[in-house]
Amino acid sequence: MASTRQVSDFASRLATSKDSVRPTLISDRVYELLRQAIVEGELAPNDRVVESEIARRLGVSQAPVREAVKQLAREGLLVHVPRRGNFVVEISTEDAEHARQVREPLERLAATMAAERVTDEHLAELEALVAQMRQAVEVNDVGRFRDIDIAFHTRVVQIAANPFLTRMWEVLEPNLRALRAIADPLFEGDWRAMADEHGRLVLLLRDGDGARAADAFADHAAGRAPVPDRRTRRKPAPH
Repeated sequence: MASTRQVSDFASRLATSKDSVRPTLISDRVYELLRQAIVEGELAPNDRVVESEIARRLGVSQAPVREAVKQLAREGLLVHVPRRGNFVVEISTEDAEHARQVREPLERLAATMAAERVTDEHLAELEALVAQMRQAVEVNDVGRFRDIDIAFHTRVVQIAANPFLTRMWEVLEPNLRALRAIADPLFEGDWRAMADEHGRLVLLLRDGDGARAADAFADHAAGRAPVPDRRTRRKPAPH
């Protein structure tokens, strides 16, 4: 649970931000406040986020707070526990690394097989997903980027056309999402470059070189892909 200092700091942030919330898009501003509180540790892992309390302190209705909470849940920063409420996610670094270790050989196999089976129609689907990633970056919607990123890798697995591989991915994918082992919402690098990296993966599949595609997908899954880190500051996502 949060320390007294953390609770006091977060309450103080809400109090001082009360007036600035009103003239902006309220859900965007609430999202920004909550996200910053999580990133900076004012809301610690396993802390409960009470929509009614936040709305009361900010002097707004619960609707924009609810929208902000939903967006943070989509990004993997909050989790909803039925009959208990919303809580800041606690991520085990060890669990996340274990998930990546399993993901890497699956992605390698999927890329090898997909490169042999990919069609022009498949490539068009993957290119459309990359275009959607770039659109999500332009409007600073990290949650949308994550959804598309996961859809991209799921589609590559499906193109591989191995039912056992598909089943294994279906088991692993929810854990990758929950553990933020794919498209980490706290990534501070260049999200445009991340989208471009997916474009490069599509080109390798188009070339039909299974070995090169396998190495590239494995490096991508393990976080070894050459994505620049320009430390760009993200804006709040739209609602």
